[in-house]
Amino acid sequence: MTRLQLTEARCVRAAELFEQGRSGAEIARMLGVGEESVWRWRRVWEEGGADRLRRRPATGRPPKLDDAQVEQVRTVLEQGARAHGFEADLWMLERVGLVVERVTGVTLSRASVWRLLTGQLGWSLQRPQRRAVERDESEIARWIAHEWPRIKKCPCGFRQAIVILGGS
Repeated sequence: MTRLQLTEARCVRAAELFEQGRSGAEIARMLGVGEESVWRWRRVWEEGGADRLRRRPATGRPPKLDDAQVEQVRTVLEQGARAHGFEADLWMLERVGLVVERVTGVTLSRASVWRLLTGQLGWSLQRPQRRAVERDESEIARWIAHEWPRIKKCPCGFRQAIVILGGS
């Protein structure tokens, strides 16, 4: 049961308890909610009955992808970018948009692709670490272990003053 369904169930149960004449404190204790919520629900119940406490469908523009299409996109994206003909195995908004269009026939804007990834699929932004190809981890470890302590100790090391020549 989702959080919204649980809240709706509590509201409906509260309406039943209002009809029985139970007190706000008693209802709050029975449902495990704050008394403020119970009083808010009571006002809504008094104005429109138990039906007003039920969830109403969301207003606004309907989503371009239905739940089945979102799951289809999830499955396809989990295969990786290389499986869909891309050179690197990285997903970028443009790539995801192309794949969504191939799979569902629906064209999404960059913003809609972002909302799909972060909102509906629960993905987050991950940036690859940039490292030089020539990077030599063993040489770096050796330098840190041997050279850096020597430079740090030496009074003449790299702590010399910088003189800027030129100017006015």
